[in-house]
Amino acid sequence: MIGTIRKHSAWLWWFIAVATVVSFIFWGLGPSARVGGGMAPGDRGSLYGQKITDEDYENCKREFYIFYWFQSHNWPDKNPSFTAAEMDQQIYLRLMLSRKAKSLGIHVSDDSAAGAAMTMLNRVNDNGQPLSVRTFEQQILEQEYVDGRPLDDSDFERFIRDDLGIEQLMEIMGMAGNFITPGQAADMYRLEHQEFRTHAVFFSASNYLAKVPVTPAIIGRYYTNYMAQYRLPDRVQVRYVEFSATNFMAQARRELTNINDLVESAYLRVGPDYFADAKTPAAAKAKIRGILLQKQALADAAAVANGLATEVYNMQPQRAANLATLAKKKGLAVRTTQPFDREYGPSEFPAPAEFVKDAFDLTPDSPFAGPVAGDDAVYDIALYQTLPEEIPPLDSIRDRVTLDYQTMQATLLARRMGADFYKELTNQLSSGKTYSAACAAAGLRATALPPFSLSSQDVPGAAERTGLWQLKRTALATPPGKAADFQETQDGGFILFVDKISPVNQATMAADMPEFIAQARHERVNDIFNEWLHLEVNRQFVTTPIYKSQANARPPAAP
Repeated sequence: MIGTIRKHSAWLWWFIAVATVVSFIFWGLGPSARVGGGMAPGDRGSLYGQKITDEDYENCKREFYIFYWFQSHNWPDKNPSFTAAEMDQQIYLRLMLSRKAKSLGIHVSDDSAAGAAMTMLNRVNDNGQPLSVRTFEQQILEQEYVDGRPLDDSDFERFIRDDLGIEQLMEIMGMAGNFITPGQAADMYRLEHQEFRTHAVFFSASNYLAKVPVTPAIIGRYYTNYMAQYRLPDRVQVRYVEFSATNFMAQARRELTNINDLVESAYLRVGPDYFADAKTPAAAKAKIRGILLQKQALADAAAVANGLATEVYNMQPQRAANLATLAKKKGLAVRTTQPFDREYGPSEFPAPAEFVKDAFDLTPDSPFAGPVAGDDAVYDIALYQTLPEEIPPLDSIRDRVTLDYQTMQATLLARRMGADFYKELTNQLSSGKTYSAACAAAGLRATALPPFSLSSQDVPGAAERTGLWQLKRTALATPPGKAADFQETQDGGFILFVDKISPVNQATMAADMPEFIAQARHERVNDIFNEWLHLEVNRQFVTTPIYKSQANARPPAAP
């Protein structure tokens, strides 16, 4: 049995992986597989032939809350981007995996569960000192209510046992991945770490812009042909008063007289690993202090913004100009945004989503909204004007249209020049001329790229022009002493010449191999488990409400 939980990556993996499984699978099912409809309202469905009771579901939901907290130091219902549908998928996946583990006779002993709990609570506390289950229950679990009932130590114990069972299930289902031999791993290492010594010629659109002829007639035709891409959506322009948290920071410091206690309590909840860039407990606590002060300053800003909003709401008759009138009387700055759409929001500052939503809800009869809270400020807003969808006339965007036309034509020209040079290059190389000489004869500059391998994370001077994977893939497919075919990129293309491939350093390889083999086996275990998981979800979820909801959301079949 597993006595401890390994590093976060081992058991966080299945949460990340299965988060995408459902969308992969349900869109791939054919009509014959869609047999899960017709469930009675409130029916939880079944897994492995056994009904899912309300108690099963609720217990697993409470486990998932704890699981989520250990991954993010936050609760799933506090994450606005984590939807109820996604949570439901995770609950059913956890139910399926825990039931499968039990069906295989996987048993977690008391000692294993206790050891795992201690390991996890060590991570919550500082310096490896264990946090007692009772303290964890009081200060963290009991502060979170799931469906009206606080989490408790029984939920934590059940979570520990099920999670250890799921992790062992992963190992069992992916067991074949452990059979990667040292020889196979060595071949993999050599392939990933051999270094490519290369030259490249880049054909970029920017080098050909000046060669693109431009006349009013040409730009007019281009504008007519591509008019739709210049369409402006519905937009709105608002006046706003900003109450920046910075202006309330001194007040926040005076108010939080117990901030040291608050920092210690928060640090106890989130643990030393919550802030990736905080190298010491002191640095983590400094960040927490800043967050607490920011939160208090925003609350104080909201109180003042609410006072102004109340006065504006009470002004009769209701006019959009009332906000500016009252704000100026109080000596508050009133600003006006540029017109903005729903997708991008104001260009002047990173507005919260609620700001954009409220702005588009404004009407002449209801011209005011606020306070609207953001990360750094609180806003009161009033309608200035609405602008309907339109295609601007050519004269108002001529410079933009001209540049778009030139860029498109220059990109096509760069690609044509690259393809033509490749034909010439192959002729020159076959006649015995060197790569450098062939480039020089064509008036092109061959750039020597830094040595790189398939494991490289960057190739300075090249990756940003080609895309890192495209560069690696091209090098891998090209024998030494040969030039690859012309490769198109977003703004033109390139031709890569592989001078040679340097073998790996044997001493470095010998030192790296133990960790590399372990990592290769771990990744293969994950791959095999993922394949099993896809098949298992296909088989099991057709009898659950998850399948029904996905099937109903399935895009209509092509006629």
